[in-house]
Amino acid sequence: MRHVVARGVEVATPENGHSVHADVRGLRPAADYFYRFRAGGCMSAIGRTRTAPAHGSRLSALTFAFASCQSWADGHYPAYADMAAHAPDVVFHLGDYIYEKPIPVDGGRRKTAATPVSAHRECATLDDYRDRYALYKLDPQLQAAHRASPFITIFDDHEVDNNWAARIPEDDQPIPEFLARRAQAMRAWWENTPVRVAQRPRPAPTADLYDLRAYRRFSYGDLVEFSVLDTRTFRSDQANGDNDTAQNAATADPRRTITGAAQEKWVLDGLAASRARWNVLAHQTTIADLARRKNGERAVSMDGWSGYEASRARILDGARERGVHNLVSIVGDIHRNVVSELRSTYSRPSPTVGVELAGTSIASGADGEDSDSSDKQLKAASPHIRFGNAQRGYVLNRLSADRWEADYRVSDSIAAPDVSLHRRAQITIPSGRPDIDVL
Repeated sequence: MRHVVARGVEVATPENGHSVHADVRGLRPAADYFYRFRAGGCMSAIGRTRTAPAHGSRLSALTFAFASCQSWADGHYPAYADMAAHAPDVVFHLGDYIYEKPIPVDGGRRKTAATPVSAHRECATLDDYRDRYALYKLDPQLQAAHRASPFITIFDDHEVDNNWAARIPEDDQPIPEFLARRAQAMRAWWENTPVRVAQRPRPAPTADLYDLRAYRRFSYGDLVEFSVLDTRTFRSDQANGDNDTAQNAATADPRRTITGAAQEKWVLDGLAASRARWNVLAHQTTIADLARRKNGERAVSMDGWSGYEASRARILDGARERGVHNLVSIVGDIHRNVVSELRSTYSRPSPTVGVELAGTSIASGADGEDSDSSDKQLKAASPHIRFGNAQRGYVLNRLSADRWEADYRVSDSIAAPDVSLHRRAQITIPSGRPDIDVL
């Protein structure tokens, strides 16, 4: 820290939960920087970040990780220690950074009872959500990952309420109460995640809205462009009572959407304008059908894109019609590793337009196993799935102009923090073809 290129003062106020968001300008592109904070007489540990290359500049390689779903009570975070050791250029967190559900008094699998009182009830107020972030962020392995790499984050459902859809909660909570709760949850999300000052939620013109645009785009030179999607705020309610069912007229209804019309147009316009070698949709739930046989039918989740067939077709067919190549979807949510061929429909023959890499959870669901019954059911009913695994971990990716390599790194247990991870599979995607090689 001898050569200081920038310094500044930010005021931590109660109104912002004592959080600060330091937007540092004038940094060089594609450069490593180290930073720290001083508050009163205390000095933070040193963190490292890496700036993105200039838009459109030549970039030969990028290393990035993606992760999701880190229920604190379900176990420790050895995946984050492993991630910190690899220090990727950037980390995408695809949602469920916290869980709103009550934490057992004994701390669950962590057996740590020293938790705030609010942890033992479901989050409902701004202070509840703030306390939950504070608890999660005390984890030293999560801190290590944040110190090692910049994070790009997007929320899923558990930052607010399980499987919420726009104005609609999971349970029978009155809509005005839920909208107030959602606004508090979004405020806490902004306070506790590394997003821009400009993204701070502002007072909305009506009580049923909050002014937060979370979807955004990141370019890494001429190599890759990431479109980070918000598939919660603008979606239609889940079809068929949000139960795993066969697809039907409700799931095919063209009026229903998972992105909303404005975001859908933004996605397609961005894909059409992109000059990057790789084009990535970074979001929450799987686009591919993950089907199981249920009562003789092919049942899929109504919470993912399978429950929004027309919405899925508009984006994937739209990408194909616009000549988009090297389309990759990265997602979390499902607490398992799944690699699939991307198609606009799976109910009839349809061309493969890309690849979907679904990453397992950091901790949610406890240890998991290499191949569970659900994994076998998915592979039996979904021949487009090329790899599956149900252990905990994350995905480490290496991109070049010629190929994409995705290492699925997993652990055998998360019952203790000092557990090592190993590469369960390496997925290779050649540039120019949506082929999947599994090693």
